Amino acid sequence: MAVPTIDQLKQVYGVAAEKTAERLKVLENRYIDRFGQSDLEFFSAPGRTEIIGNHTDHNGGKILAASITMDTIAAAAPNGTNTIEIVSEGYSQPIVFDVDAVETIPPCQGSLSLVAGMVRALRDRKYRVAGFNATVSSEVIPSAGVSSSASFEMLIIQVIDHLFNHDSIERADYAYIGQYAENVYWKKASGLMDQMACAVGGTIVLDFSDGVKYEKVDFSFDSLGCDLVIVNTGKGHADLSEEYSSVPQEMHAIANVFGVEQLSQISEDDLLRRLPEVRECVGSDRAVLRALHFFEECGRVDKAVQALHEGNRSEVLNLIEASGNSSWKWLQNAYVSSDPAEQSIPLALALTEIYLRRLGRGVCRLHGGGFAGVIMCVVPSEHTQDYVEYMAPYVGIENIYRTNIRQVGAACLNAGA
Repeated sequence: MAVPTIDQLKQVYGVAAEKTAERLKVLENRYIDRFGQSDLEFFSAPGRTEIIGNHTDHNGGKILAASITMDTIAAAAPNGTNTIEIVSEGYSQPIVFDVDAVETIPPCQGSLSLVAGMVRALRDRKYRVAGFNATVSSEVIPSAGVSSSASFEMLIIQVIDHLFNHDSIERADYAYIGQYAENVYWKKASGLMDQMACAVGGTIVLDFSDGVKYEKVDFSFDSLGCDLVIVNTGKGHADLSEEYSSVPQEMHAIANVFGVEQLSQISEDDLLRRLPEVRECVGSDRAVLRALHFFEECGRVDKAVQALHEGNRSEVLNLIEASGNSSWKWLQNAYVSSDPAEQSIPLALALTEIYLRRLGRGVCRLHGGGFAGVIMCVVPSEHTQDYVEYMAPYVGIENIYRTNIRQVGAACLNAGA
């Protein structure tokens, strides 16, 4: 098939449809140059933003999340063999393997292992996987808290779902398949939030207290006359596994005092009643603060959903600000405690708070896993360019991204053609 029409693309991209058509044409040409085949289909999977619910999923909590307008795209077609070959822009080595030999691919071999893990999980769930060729390009910021890996995972599963399974795979299965690949083949303790937000699309409330449940809710920043601006503070997540692991571990330690595995199985009042005993057993006030953050953060998600059901969208901004303050002060994932001189996130937040206070509108918060990476700023659209120019001398204009909530998750862009 040809590149989707502008009208088709507007259903996903809105005003960015023409720009996307140009991106897809470049991708099509790369595919033809590589594989010599022109009967292609085109696919997209977005990145994601966490609105409220910082570090709650791993303890059975709640999150308000959304897909964003940054995405990863692919041109793909079956090749009539059992070999998968994926060529990604910016990577010198293609991903190539035989699906019948997927068990022989070792973990921790980069994207090769990640795709192999997804194929393994798909086949274990009795979905069909056969050979295909694909060229891939992404504008989702890597190692910066907007889920470039989950975007790629959901894209590849969407390709396999559409080409070989008649678009029959449930979105929750998309997420579990991506999580399996990260956990087993990347040895990364990933939850399900990133994958669910990228797969489902729009704004969703996620509840992880019993598996994963989700509900789509009606919310976007542009409905408030605002843009979502992502600011990359300059340091990535690649070397921070110990810091990330400490958050769920400390929360689990609090839960274990009560004889349960995760904090969703107790209440904030349970913790407060036994606080002296818990402090003595765990020996970490930081763990207690992180547990209190968990309970308050899940409560903020509930309040946000209630506000949206009541049509009070502006209240969500107040809750975003409160969530960010809790992450900074209670969860304590704004910087790495072993390296207190490096505080790129607090500095970016401080600069943004100065700007917003002078403006009298807008909110900002630490974004994603924290410790490094990005912040988010919700700024009135008429002031977005001014904010970008204000922050550019501090972080570089190339590290500031104007985006918003996208209402469509992973998708075949030729749908309806």
